Amino acid sequence: MLTSNDHVWMTPHTRTALEEELAGLLTVPHAADHESRTDQVVDAWLARKHRIREIHELLSRAGHTRIPPDDGVAEPGMVLTVRFDDTGDTETFLLGTRGTTDDELEVYTVYSPLGSALLGATPGRQCSYRLPTGRRQRVTLLAAVPFGAHRPGSAGSRAFAHPGA
Repeated sequence: MLTSNDHVWMTPHTRTALEEELAGLLTVPHAADHESRTDQVVDAWLARKHRIREIHELLSRAGHTRIPPDDGVAEPGMVLTVRFDDTGDTETFLLGTRGTTDDELEVYTVYSPLGSALLGATPGRQCSYRLPTGRRQRVTLLAAVPFGAHRPGSAGSRAFAHPGA
């Protein structure tokens, strides 16, 4: 749950998608009349109201999307590539905010175990976080670039392009 001073980072694409979803939710007809109010209709109406509030909260906390500096520090708005030290597998994802999505990248929040372990890290730093099983998972940050400088590649690849490249 977001608190009153949490700042939300989202991609321009995500902001547009949320605005379009909100517009669609707001055009849905009002609640059903008394005769057609079934539990399913009421549940759907309540879920719609909840989602409208959730989108309003996300958009109001987002303000203007700021692309973080290209300084290699893991922070919201950065695309991170990590290596899982036990398997050698790599994963590339956007460090963002829960409730936001991106078509090209998995999004992890800074409140997730992986996101909080990496927050503030720079490439080459090894971090660890606790898995639900209680075991500790070690990862190494391989790259951290601003969202706008990331060039999508195949899954698990390190396809990055810096502005001007």
